[in-house]
Amino acid sequence: MKPMSKMWRRARRSPFKLLRDRRGVAAIEFAMIVPIMLMLFFGTVEFSSAVAVDRKVTLIARTLSDVTSQSISVATNDLSNFFTAGCAIMYPYAGPPPCTSTNNPMTAVITELYVDPTTLKARVEWSTVFQQGAATCPQSVVLTAGTVVPSVPPALLVSGTYLIYSQVCYLYKPAVAYGVMTNLGITLTDVAYTRPRQSQCVWYPTPTSGPIPPCPG
Repeated sequence: MKPMSKMWRRARRSPFKLLRDRRGVAAIEFAMIVPIMLMLFFGTVEFSSAVAVDRKVTLIARTLSDVTSQSISVATNDLSNFFTAGCAIMYPYAGPPPCTSTNNPMTAVITELYVDPTTLKARVEWSTVFQQGAATCPQSVVLTAGTVVPSVPPALLVSGTYLIYSQVCYLYKPAVAYGVMTNLGITLTDVAYTRPRQSQCVWYPTPTSGPIPPCPG
């Protein structure tokens, strides 16, 4: 009977011992907190990278507009070289050049706008799109000659003047942290406006012979 009574007493004390036992609490808490900590860590890394890429998108848009505005006329090869320079700016987040839709999911649109003296609306004189691929610019499919661009800031709508307008779109895909950012990617976009510097307008394409004709109105 004594062994049975001892077993009975141990069985009755076991639940109380289990309630008082604190061994393994730290391991359980660690297992519960680790997923949240990892999500915050990788989310911070991805967010920081996205901010850096967004700044480069802004820099590329300004560069494309700036270098184009410094020309009297440009050929397709010139604009292609400008886009290649933009790919170099995006490195190491993409590239290096030559740019392809695989190593650089970026699209750039370079456009010359003319502010109509009658309507004070900016309409397209010429426009070209480079690498229409993974990142699709919202306006890249409608920038045909004569199209009115309503997004131009009112302060830039000076009667009878020209503007070089660039739009850059980049598809940023996170490497990790799909719970924080969508694994389909985020399209980062920015635009820039610059007035021609060497002449009233920038001709495209460059005439094959003879002098540069007067700017169209």
